[in-house]
Amino acid sequence: MTFNLSVILTESARREPDKTAVIFGDRKVGYAELDAAANRAAGALLRHASPGDRVALMLPNRVEFLECYFGILKAGLVAVPMNPLLKAAEVAHILTDSGARVVIAGDLSAGEIEADDVVVLNPDRPDYLGDAEPLPFSATTNADDTAVIIYTSGTTGRPKGAELTHFQLYLNCSLSGERFDTQPDDVALAVLPFFHVYGLSSVVNVSIRRTGTIVAVPKFEPTLVLQAMHNHRVSVLAGVPTMYHALLQADTSGYDLSALRIGSCGGASMPEAVLKGVEEKFGITVLEGYGLSETGSTATMNPSVDDRRLLSIGKPIWGVDVRVAATDSGGELAVGEIGEILVRGHVVMKGYHNNPEATAAAITDGWLHTGDLGYRDADGFLYVVDRIKDLIIRGGFNVYPREVEEVLYGHPAVAEAAVVGRPDERLGEEIVAVLALKPGAELDTGELIAYCRERLADYKCPREVRILDVLPKSATGKLLKRELRAAV
Repeated sequence: MTFNLSVILTESARREPDKTAVIFGDRKVGYAELDAAANRAAGALLRHASPGDRVALMLPNRVEFLECYFGILKAGLVAVPMNPLLKAAEVAHILTDSGARVVIAGDLSAGEIEADDVVVLNPDRPDYLGDAEPLPFSATTNADDTAVIIYTSGTTGRPKGAELTHFQLYLNCSLSGERFDTQPDDVALAVLPFFHVYGLSSVVNVSIRRTGTIVAVPKFEPTLVLQAMHNHRVSVLAGVPTMYHALLQADTSGYDLSALRIGSCGGASMPEAVLKGVEEKFGITVLEGYGLSETGSTATMNPSVDDRRLLSIGKPIWGVDVRVAATDSGGELAVGEIGEILVRGHVVMKGYHNNPEATAAAITDGWLHTGDLGYRDADGFLYVVDRIKDLIIRGGFNVYPREVEEVLYGHPAVAEAAVVGRPDERLGEEIVAVLALKPGAELDTGELIAYCRERLADYKCPREVRILDVLPKSATGKLLKRELRAAV
């Protein structure tokens, strides 16, 4: 079957040519204008590459990212989104591994590209696409051809490129948009990075597929986000827990946020105190979902505002199977038992680019091993407990950091919390809590440990507390526990 993901833009431009597709600062771009710009980008790219070649896209959230992203798809090329803040060695690895022949990078990133055998197109330069003729029709691609290669964060080694297909990404954005009840008149805040699968699939693709409007914000800063929400009547907010936490702490006086109707959260588990606080402060329901780069974003989501479970990642989207398996035998576990979450269905990647060994290790008989621990309740709702690698084994007892973090977030002085294991000669691992405090707050660590002991079994309680000004985070706002483990 032939299919090209760029059809989501083409069809929306046909239906609503004059409707605003994207807002960036003071600039508004309509659907017909965006589609025409993507056609120009496609024509220009085919001067430097042939269908099937990889094109790296190293830009922050801006209009040119969308023009080039859809231009890459229209040309039958493969998009390789990259964090524009990567340094030369990191850039070199991805360019070499992907075999990208063209890099689209602005002034922010171009200096980190040291390869001599790639063409660099810089949107910060006039006429960066040249005078190529627009491509009149999208290239013919097969539904299972690779459309995008998303490189993982590299938490377990060097980043690996997850190959996502045209039809996989189409189904993902169509089904998750349907479950999220995305409407054509929705205005979605796009502060999640476009180079990340959450921002690309669950914000860009969903909004374009449903003929919505995207408000692109290149960097998460609470004031910038609140201004964008106020100025453009944002109705849909998508973020990770640390973003919601920052908005919960922010002063929202003077901002009209009455258009906001719903939120989505992924990337990590939302602490209960933060979730309840956000819903009360903003008067919305935040639906949590779950997915990975390897699943093209969404694999599960709470069914609706009226049918959700607090702190649950919901149920599998249409056509997706999820099972909870024993980490030793791989056998199916009963309701309430904790094991590894496995995913099967159209959301699962083709594999890791040029890495059959890693692909074979990740996918068994069609089941993707997520590396996440969780359980299912009697109604079929799924819950994530922790990453397998984050599990702490203290004196033979399993300690799930998220359970301890939930207690820490309940303390009035704590703004952010992360729990990690420190090697211990006697117990195997000892529990360390790393905290950032609320502005002006003070904390006696002994009192905090006593607070935990009132709420947790003794073996789960931190024995050591470290306080930092701010906890380390990735470009997507995810807490970097690997850095904390290395520091303790």
